[in-house]
Amino acid sequence: MARLLNSLDKGFEKTLRALLAAKSESSTEVNEIAAGILADVAQNGDAALLRYTEKFDKVKLTAKTLRVPEQDIAAAWKSCVKDTRAVLKLAAGRIESYHKRQMPEDLLYEDKAGVKLGWKWTPVDSAGLYVPGGKAAYPSSVLMNAIPARIAGVPRLAMVVPAPGGELNPLVLAAAHVAGITEIYRVGGAQAIAALAYGTETIAPVLKIVGPGNAYVSAAKRQVFGKVGIDMIAGPSEILVISDVESNPEWLAADLLSQAEHDEAARPILITDSAAFAKTVIAAVEKTLRTLPRANIAAPSWNNNGIVIVAKDLQEAAEIANIIAAEHVELCVKNPAALEKRITNAGAIFLGRHTPEAIGDYTAGPSHVLPTAGSAAFSSGLGVYDFLKRTSLIQCGKSGFAELSEATELLANAEGLQAHALSVKVRRTYSVSK
Repeated sequence: MARLLNSLDKGFEKTLRALLAAKSESSTEVNEIAAGILADVAQNGDAALLRYTEKFDKVKLTAKTLRVPEQDIAAAWKSCVKDTRAVLKLAAGRIESYHKRQMPEDLLYEDKAGVKLGWKWTPVDSAGLYVPGGKAAYPSSVLMNAIPARIAGVPRLAMVVPAPGGELNPLVLAAAHVAGITEIYRVGGAQAIAALAYGTETIAPVLKIVGPGNAYVSAAKRQVFGKVGIDMIAGPSEILVISDVESNPEWLAADLLSQAEHDEAARPILITDSAAFAKTVIAAVEKTLRTLPRANIAAPSWNNNGIVIVAKDLQEAAEIANIIAAEHVELCVKNPAALEKRITNAGAIFLGRHTPEAIGDYTAGPSHVLPTAGSAAFSSGLGVYDFLKRTSLIQCGKSGFAELSEATELLANAEGLQAHALSVKVRRTYSVSK
């Protein structure tokens, strides 16, 4: 059963932080294995990539069969039933609409000194999209990764997705069709990250890699950062539900298990201001688990990683939520808007009893690729910004240069950088003499 904590208990915060830290520690063994795979693929290209694919995915590919033919992508779309095509289009349309509103504008202005300043936004030239596979197929992840990149204007999108036993879920390919992706490779794991970062004879390298994966994928992304950009290091999924006593316990149970069913390492958390209600929700979770099809995954997640916290009031619940900095935060309370203002650390916030996290996973609009393991305290979910670069613009005319040159020269000399100072001085001398 989930761990039950009370904020009034002695050492509560220390205990909570210890529980959270225990799940966020990276495995030395995983890091070493990922490092070996990265080095092998970087040195041996397709040969290493194909070897690891055969070892881990139990499928023997060749350089010619790594890439999914475009006709197979189109065929997967046609094979989907009408209702499935409709909901994929609905989700894609909402994701596109949301992310179009994220697009920043260029700016150029002239300040009082006569200096023109500003910035411009340009997309990265290429991006690699990692789509997880294995325990479940995630066509939604295709849309959530690809559409923000396309809105940002990335010219080349290369998608990698593992194909255990050689099989690719047609829904994943159908989602790729909707998102406009035609470059897809049937590889996964750390070896896929290596191929995207370093390139092989078949897969050209990219400049940025995004998308969640297993522990080896996360370790590989961490290690290639610097060679390429990455979105974040995504850990197991997590959900934090803050609820008052007026919520339906069965609704909350379903919400908590909606993330628990992702992975045995996922973390479901409930914070409420009533000890009696906390026990009611725990009982509802146990009841729901008895009939849940993916209980073999959700039960270990709930029993080993679940936390139920009794807070003295909802204000304290928000303070605890900021310590946890969860990926998903549901506010199942009477006045969610007021409580939302108190929460500063969250990947995404779902306001009200009729906004389950699953809405955000599929059809709401914002990308569901979100920071985990407390990183919501300093980072954001995937968006168009992840595929854009901001370049500063600076232009001095004679008057602007005259306004700033003396101060610049003094600061450069103060730092002992004489060439910096000279580059200003020679212009000042020239300007005066002319």
